[in-house]
Amino acid sequence: MKLAIMQPYFLPYIGYFQLINAVDKFVILDDVNFIKKGWINRNRILFNQKEYLFTIPLEKISQNKLINEINLVIDTKWKDKLLKTISTAYRKSPMFVKVFPLVENIIRFENNHLSEYLFYSISKLCEYLRIGTHIIKTSSSYNTKQLKGKEKIIEISVRENATEYINPIGGIELYNKKDFMAKNIQLFFLKSNNIEYNQGGGLFMPWLSIIDVMMHNSIEEINCLLNQYSLVDNE
Repeated sequence: MKLAIMQPYFLPYIGYFQLINAVDKFVILDDVNFIKKGWINRNRILFNQKEYLFTIPLEKISQNKLINEINLVIDTKWKDKLLKTISTAYRKSPMFVKVFPLVENIIRFENNHLSEYLFYSISKLCEYLRIGTHIIKTSSSYNTKQLKGKEKIIEISVRENATEYINPIGGIELYNKKDFMAKNIQLFFLKSNNIEYNQGGGLFMPWLSIIDVMMHNSIEEINCLLNQYSLVDNE
């Protein structure tokens, strides 16, 4: 059984969905500390051929709080503003008519609990992309809040009877293959290929939010992009 565990990100880049698609079960790590200026509540789109950073406003954020302890601000004006920005940025894109209603559904989701909000968005995007991986949250499925780092990852992997654990390539220095092999789990790292597609002209901007990929590619084309990666180990 192939397993991956990641913090929840808002409308993340295609590599996040490559990871979900590569495993049988994807665990959203929402009972760990919130990271400021990370990708949990923000991402980038293409606006007038330039990168544009957008953010979900949160209440009383702190790196001493867990992700599942944080709420969105009650004022929803930011949702209208973000949707207007996305509409302006992509209204001439080939898949706009099909994709924008999904984006609007996700952004207007009426739940101020950050973890639930992100879980909903990731699930809806996977549904659109025809990714059938089972997705669960650590806060609702395990009691591992007291564990940190690799100990938490290995414990969840053992509980899930995982035979393979797959991590993004960025974490290759964090985990030791021997620690996983001691539990009869093979450790691999997912390395995305250099992915490019037609963004409508100008210099290609890589690794933007999945919104950009969806606005410029059909589901069939995205399914091909989802398989453009390699699995490596840290030996």
